[in-house]
Amino acid sequence: MHFDLTDLRLFLNTTETGSITAGAARTHLALASASARLRGLEDSLGTALLTRGRRGVRPTPAGQALAYHARSLLQHVERMREDLGDYASGFKGRVRLLCNTAAVTEHLPEPLGAFLRDHPSIDVDLQEEPSHRILPELRAGTADVGIVSDAVDLGGLYATPFRRDRLVLLAPRGHALARRARVRYSETLDHPHVGLPATTALCVYLDDQAARIGRSLPARVRVQGFDAVARLVIQGAGLGIMPESAARRWRGRGGARLLILDETWADRRLMLCARTLEGLPHYARALILALQPKAGDPL
Repeated sequence: MHFDLTDLRLFLNTTETGSITAGAARTHLALASASARLRGLEDSLGTALLTRGRRGVRPTPAGQALAYHARSLLQHVERMREDLGDYASGFKGRVRLLCNTAAVTEHLPEPLGAFLRDHPSIDVDLQEEPSHRILPELRAGTADVGIVSDAVDLGGLYATPFRRDRLVLLAPRGHALARRARVRYSETLDHPHVGLPATTALCVYLDDQAARIGRSLPARVRVQGFDAVARLVIQGAGLGIMPESAARRWRGRGGARLLILDETWADRRLMLCARTLEGLPHYARALILALQPKAGDPL
């Protein structure tokens, strides 16, 4: 086998972005050079590592195995550089962080922003995914840190509390449910909803909960962001389900009412997770420490 650390970083960047072009840019290589390196890597290993298609690339089973070992190897190299003092002389770290919708939009911006401000040599590759899709990436080592709902099985992972994330219903003035204090999810499905895009983590979660009772979520319109959902709810376009922290910003405006969703799955705890804490490079461990709750954070 003949390949170097740049080849491994290029391969990881390519699989994480799903694009050779984007992988080359992240690795600071010209596209032609990156393509040649990837072909040389496949030739050296004697097997195809990427399936190439019109919409990008994805790893083959052999590529998935290489990604796992490459990430582990690069993490060990980065920890070695840390121990030798090279990190202080300009070596940059990158943490791949996967989060669900509530974490990305409601709870993460302030602590993550402060972390990035205080650690200018560390970059964060932040992606939104449903909780059940984050866990396999953590276990495979293709993501460093995840923020997931405690409704999923966290067995075998390092996990520590991040924030409380209770889902509630925002209803417009005069709606049939608006006089209630609590409501079952099944009751809301008899009325039109304003929702987030179908691919967002929260939408996938709500669709799964509806499917469990043989129903589907009747979304009249889908918009980007909880504030846009709330503004449409206030105008009477439908009901909106969102984190309590988002709904409280809009409760009372235009007569909008906040109702408790009377479901155990709606009162969630978000958890900070990693495959192992000890196996992470120091900058990923520093991120986990920075994101842990402080006094006054909702738990």
